[in-house]
Amino acid sequence: MANARESELHYPLGETLPQPGEALDLAPGLRWVRMGLPFALDHINLWLLRDRIDGREGWTIVDCGIASDDTRANWETVFAGRLDGLPVLRVIATHFHPDHLGLAHWLTERWGCRLWMSATDFNLARLASSSTVGMGGASAAAFFGSHGLTDPESLEKIRARADYYPKMVPVVPASYRRLMDGTEVDIGGRTWRCIAGYGHAPEHISLYCDAARLVISGDMVLPRISTNVSVVDVEPEADPLTLYLDSLARYLELPADTLVLPSHGKPFTGLHQRVDQLREHHDERLAEVTAACAAQPTHAAGLLNVLFKRKLDLHQTTFAMGEAIAHLNALWLKGELRRELGADGVYRFVPA
Repeated sequence: MANARESELHYPLGETLPQPGEALDLAPGLRWVRMGLPFALDHINLWLLRDRIDGREGWTIVDCGIASDDTRANWETVFAGRLDGLPVLRVIATHFHPDHLGLAHWLTERWGCRLWMSATDFNLARLASSSTVGMGGASAAAFFGSHGLTDPESLEKIRARADYYPKMVPVVPASYRRLMDGTEVDIGGRTWRCIAGYGHAPEHISLYCDAARLVISGDMVLPRISTNVSVVDVEPEADPLTLYLDSLARYLELPADTLVLPSHGKPFTGLHQRVDQLREHHDERLAEVTAACAAQPTHAAGLLNVLFKRKLDLHQTTFAMGEAIAHLNALWLKGELRRELGADGVYRFVPA
């Protein structure tokens, strides 16, 4: 959902964006790359950091883009013109989602370097690349059906998307180096501290450099849209929304003037204001869910028109269903709602 309080944020680069195959200098040793995505959210920001490892000069890449011919071609253009003749020494993935990890195998093979990421997301990616996790297949269709999504066409399309993740992440590197909350990584002589966040992905890693007042926030803090927080079939009673909101408190510990480098949207300042906006957004959604359930027993599919005011395509519907269930689960697990399983096999929620 678009940010109604966006004017509280400041975009120091204005409308300037790197074009595909370009890398825009943001600071000495920091370059911004932007790749296309085949979704309504049509881009991802990737980052190049000047580095030195084991005496070798080169670059660290943060996040990869999906596995596609276009993304590979754009990377090759960047490699040819924007690495100053130096190699890639390391690839960091903030989390396991396809737009962040899809080309990790190709990049690490291409440059003979190591992938760095959290253990939880690495192992989930290994599992998902040989099946799928949450966004397609029979299990996902059955799960969304149990939460009120009964449209036969939508369910059939979800069943048919069993290759959703493997198509964009066909291979995950066989080895990696583990990042954890608090891990300090020396990148080009500067210390970057890992901040683990939960709710959007199992163990999302953001990177903060105090010397440069920069945070590579991944998907945990985005300027214009709210981060997707979903429940999926592999963990049907999860409470990712509470985990996400608790994780946001970590960003209030960073200086207020920190420049945020998000995975989607433009670099911005106003981190503390954005955390406040995201909390307010979810408080409003939780209040809407509570009111809907008080009016009548309500399932997640019945909340789509309440929580999302625009027409949704199938890709957006799967994310929206996951988000609706996340809001219901948060209230249910706090004891504010009660969950009832109907004779039709659908869960509905009412005030506790």
